[in-house]
Amino acid sequence: MNYHSALIAVSSIERPRAFYEGLLGQKVLFDFGENVSYGGFSIQERRLWADFLQKREDEVRFGALDAELYFEEDAFDAFLERLHAAGVELAAPPVKHPWEQRAVRFFDPDRHVIEVAESMEFVCRRLIAEGHTVEETAEISQHPVEFVERALRGGD
Repeated sequence: MNYHSALIAVSSIERPRAFYEGLLGQKVLFDFGENVSYGGFSIQERRLWADFLQKREDEVRFGALDAELYFEEDAFDAFLERLHAAGVELAAPPVKHPWEQRAVRFFDPDRHVIEVAESMEFVCRRLIAEGHTVEETAEISQHPVEFVERALRGGD
């Protein structure tokens, strides 16, 4: 068995599409009208999702804070500016984790939690540029030395 993707139910397709394609730069792989597939996840109208589950539409609830969709963006400061300009509600303020990765969590139009963070490859390159050794970077980033070395080579 292979994991394929996640699906989140949305109140309607239009607003979430504008959010994911406009703000987060996601590219449509398949557009089935009530279901739109991107790389690694899909959005589907609540009504159709409820039908699939053989439930009433009002049984499908949003904003449970029990999961997130995770994206990486190395131009983090520029992304924060776009997020602010779009007036998106934050789930929590931006944070720098103990492993030096910067991240922000916010809500999509249906209150699903979205996280955007720097890639760990980028974090490792930044730590090296700040003067840390490969071994120090591995310790700080909580990633193996081999990962740090691969990040420095460009991820090969």
